Amino acid sequence: MSSGVAHSVLAASALNEAAAPVRVTGLGFVTPIGHTVRPFDDALFYARSAVRAQALGIPGLDPVELAVAHCDFDSASVRSGSRLPLDRGTAMALSAARDAAAEAGLRTGSVDPARLGIFWGSGLAGAGAFDDTTRALYGEQRRMRPTTVLTVMPNAAVAELALQFGAQGAAIAYACACASSAVAIGEAMRAIRGGWIDVAIVGGHEAMLTPGVMASWHAMRVTAPAPAGAPDSACRPFSHDRAGFALGEGAAALVLESQAHARARGANEAMPLFLAGYATNCDATHITNPDPAGQVRAMRAALRDAGIGPLQIGHINAHGTATTAGDAAEAASIHEVFGNAVPVSATKAIHGHVLGGGGAIELVAALRTLARGMLPPTANLRVPDAAFDLDFVRGDAREAANLRYVLSNSFAFGGTNAVLIAARDHGR
Repeated sequence: MSSGVAHSVLAASALNEAAAPVRVTGLGFVTPIGHTVRPFDDALFYARSAVRAQALGIPGLDPVELAVAHCDFDSASVRSGSRLPLDRGTAMALSAARDAAAEAGLRTGSVDPARLGIFWGSGLAGAGAFDDTTRALYGEQRRMRPTTVLTVMPNAAVAELALQFGAQGAAIAYACACASSAVAIGEAMRAIRGGWIDVAIVGGHEAMLTPGVMASWHAMRVTAPAPAGAPDSACRPFSHDRAGFALGEGAAALVLESQAHARARGANEAMPLFLAGYATNCDATHITNPDPAGQVRAMRAALRDAGIGPLQIGHINAHGTATTAGDAAEAASIHEVFGNAVPVSATKAIHGHVLGGGGAIELVAALRTLARGMLPPTANLRVPDAAFDLDFVRGDAREAANLRYVLSNSFAFGGTNAVLIAARDHGR
């Protein structure tokens, strides 16, 4: 074999290795629409919104009611390996990751700890603990806890997860606003493909339903008002009368593995789900206004990474924040890549905008779409914006028995774009 041919063969082999799919062997989540599959699916496929009205009353400011999606979750009951007090978001992260590991069947000794990594995203980790601390310090003149820094630091959840699972591989926190957890998941996929680790516990969380943070988002004028008598209709992605998003909270975790590792330890093969593609980039044009061109580049790069064409995607889980500028930019970018040939849904209408944790929760929704062979409707989308030439799923869920690839978008303040492609039976 000539050196040129040998080089081509090696290059092709390296390319195939880099594009290899990664198994999803476990899911766990704490969301406003449920902590287990049955209630999550019921809300997802029947467009049942968890958005409710919550009063925001801060001394010196006018009272206001905001639309939010709250989790029914007792964070005080969660205990950690560090034995430190936990921020609500970190408690959610631990709960979701424990459920994902249990579903994946990860047990002590089944994974080389040096080959196990933690990749986690959150836009404002420790928000609740920080809000509580500042209120105690400045409002009540109480002393600071000596554990405050450890509770609010951006990698608090990563550290607790590493302790929980004895992970000695890479343990990295990602903070890219609303793309944080999608970036964390994609980078973990790259680490597994690259052979740096065999298994990763990945995902993200956010718990920002605290007075200071809610007031900050309200001040930006991007949050939806809570309609009197029908707060669950507040968030209306892609609608002609969209008025902003409803803040949510929650966490979602996935166990990712190389296919070889999953098979070697006997992971469940009943419903093989994979991550097939990922891309991230930056618009580098504006701190808040999204640029369709950057989103187009990201979606096309993710398709190349998965080795598929646009029309092999059977469903798009849109970022769909229900903001005027955000939905317009995303509708334009989706149309540029896919035309109106691929059905589009947006799930923030039912679980709220979970910000840095949203990409992980929405990937769970995409994986449930694959597993069920059904496309979820976009809640509250009665009259789409006439400027958007897309095939929106609305009203009832659609059957999609032969669904094989789904794409999930996460687009963030700061211009970070992250696109994940999930698959059923990819590469088999």
